[in-house]
Formats: sequence, C-alpha cells, structure tokens
Amino acid sequence: MFLASTKTWYLERVVFFIAGLFSLVGVSLGFFVSPWWYLLNLLVGVNLVVFSTTGFCPMAILLNKLGFEPKVRD
Repeated sequence: MFLASTKTWYLERVVFFIAGLFSLVGVSLGFFVSPWWYLLNLLVGVNLVVFSTTGFCPMAILLNKLGFEPKVRD
C-alpha cells in the first residue's frame, strides 16, 4: 500500500484536496439546492482528465503563484 507524506501541504496534495472539496460541494448543492450544481462535478472531472493527459492545470498554476511548491519536479 502506498501512503503519501502528510507532513507538508505540497502543490499536488492541495490540488487533489481542492478537487475533492469542489466535488463534495457540487454533490451537496446539487442534492439540496438545484441539479444544475452537478455541473461543478463535471468541470472538476474534465479538469482532472485534462491535467492527467496534458499536464495543464489552472488550479496548479494559481497555487504555485500563491507559494505552494510542487513535490515532483520535471
């Protein structure tokens, strides 16, 4: 079993945390407020697929500018 380090909040960890948080918020708002909020989950999923296939992630760019350092370098 693989366990990632949880001692620091590195860029990749924060990206996955925010994606999971947005997904939970989208499901909750979709259930309690309006089904249109389920589109938030679609956007999160599309962004994860684009990131995994191309390496482009707007959230990672923003977080890097805010000072989060990536654990994995090219």
